[in-house]
Amino acid sequence: MARFVRWAALTSATALLVGACSGGSSDDGKGGPETSRGAPTSSLPSSLTSQKLDWGECKATDDSPAPGGDWRCATLKVPLDWSEPEGETIGLALIRAKARGNDRIGSLLFNFGGPGSSGISMMPYYASNADSLHERYDLVSWDPRGVAASEGVRCRGDKEIQAAETVDATPDDAAEEAAYFQDAADFGRGCEKSAGKLLAHVSTTDTARDMDLMRHVLGDSKMHYFGISYGTELGGVYANLFPKNVGRLVLDAVVDPEAGIVEHAENQSRGFQRALNNYLRSTGQDPEEGTRKIADLLDRLDANPMPTGPGRKLTETLAFTGIVLPLYSKSSWPTLTSALESVEEGDGSELLALADGYNDRDPSGRYGTTSHSQRVISCLDTKQRPTVEETKKLLPEFEKISPVFGRFLGWDTAGWCHQWPVDGQFDTPEVSAPGSAPILVVGNTGDPATPVEGARKMADELGKGVGVVLTWKGEGHGAYGSGSDCVDSAVDAYLLRGTVPEDGKTCS
Repeated sequence: MARFVRWAALTSATALLVGACSGGSSDDGKGGPETSRGAPTSSLPSSLTSQKLDWGECKATDDSPAPGGDWRCATLKVPLDWSEPEGETIGLALIRAKARGNDRIGSLLFNFGGPGSSGISMMPYYASNADSLHERYDLVSWDPRGVAASEGVRCRGDKEIQAAETVDATPDDAAEEAAYFQDAADFGRGCEKSAGKLLAHVSTTDTARDMDLMRHVLGDSKMHYFGISYGTELGGVYANLFPKNVGRLVLDAVVDPEAGIVEHAENQSRGFQRALNNYLRSTGQDPEEGTRKIADLLDRLDANPMPTGPGRKLTETLAFTGIVLPLYSKSSWPTLTSALESVEEGDGSELLALADGYNDRDPSGRYGTTSHSQRVISCLDTKQRPTVEETKKLLPEFEKISPVFGRFLGWDTAGWCHQWPVDGQFDTPEVSAPGSAPILVVGNTGDPATPVEGARKMADELGKGVGVVLTWKGEGHGAYGSGSDCVDSAVDAYLLRGTVPEDGKTCS
């Protein structure tokens, strides 16, 4: 079944809500000895630092066809366990298109969120957004450890995934509650069986260390990076570990680094309700009345799922999932209108198709593994494990925040990492980066998955003189490439010329 927690991954076809917080472990949950600062590459074995990347033709993946043109792929060798850099290694899949112009700055690494998004699949699709940047940067992305072509994890088969979609994500009685948590526990056991010892080495901190080795092997003295959604947290953790290696970092659609698992769910409940209100106003509806109608629809589907295709029904959970997806982009709002009108007429096929897009299900019934990678990474990151009793006490407040999104996100705080096979690492990520070059932090007032308030909190945590906030008064998940010339020109000026905008600049 789909899980709904704190933030989202950006992909070519969909956006996915996922769960976790990130950092290291200490008594206060804000990082520890291993995460205070990263080891310099000079201390690593030459088998890692002297490796040469063998760039060759990219191959098709399960998620996308082989990209043509200038795209080339290679494999970077990194330690399985960063505490033993001379031990066993794993391979990370990289993709690159070299800078088109002569005035090259270096490599610009992209992470598209999740955790769990495949950079190999997404980078060629996103490149048109970064066309101006491509003149002076090699565009580079990768599948982080535990993702797709980089030791990707599959925790259950397609038939099991579809069967799990019948599990009620907002249990109403003891039997539904037992099924909900049994499904969560089964998923964790499947991940443990699939990932083995890798399960304990896919954290955000591990990936940040991978990034610095990647920077070195690519031949860059500084890290230039563009992180979106969860990628902003990854960027913040990198800056904390390697502040002196920071070049030009952009963090767009920013995860709140101060929030724990419950606070993230509350933030996202507010963010999606805010986006829903804006959508309802755009259709001439009163937000309070429109919200009540959608909440009533979900209640009806909870009691009586709607038949759609052969052997499939639109459940409350699938309908919720279908409503979430088009709220990521204002251009998708008409699709939501059509789907909701069809459901009221007794046809749930459009809303089911939206849910399938969110759940990474193709027409043949095959599911992708993005959500599997999301969960193994996020549940290693966060050591918070709210109990069933704690969650039930919080549910009234969640429903007060949002009658549509609150129940799902509230229940998920307990279900996401229930009986997870490995312990989590920290409560919230350590992103303070004293000594770092300025980092551009971009927030969007209408962002449903990573509410705009997180941008200022990230900038404050990065530190005075480091975090610089740029705000766009817009809609959708992320700001760059979303239609604002003001945002795009400010980001381009920073990345291409090193021009740092005034902290607090707002684009209308």
